[in-house]
Amino acid sequence: MTNSIFGEVIRVRKFSNGDIEIDFHHEEQITEYRYSADPSRLGNFPKDLAETLVSTLSTDICIEIFFQDDGIPSHIELEQCEDDELDEDDELDEDE
Repeated sequence: MTNSIFGEVIRVRKFSNGDIEIDFHHEEQITEYRYSADPSRLGNFPKDLAETLVSTLSTDICIEIFFQDDGIPSHIELEQCEDDELDEDDELDEDE
């Protein structure tokens, strides 16, 4: 069974040694994902997926991360986030 979470990237830390840390906001919580080229460090995210997540910072792109049964990310899907502020503005315009 494949598990997934849906959210967005809110913070990225890139280190000179190549490590990447990503704060991912989903379901009112923040989960930190990490990529590390150093095999002695616990890296829980494949490099290509981590770099794709990094590229979504400060955009209106939402991400769904899919995990294998062993908890390792298998793939991600990107989509345009709905803009809640626009929806609220539309509702205000309709009320006037």
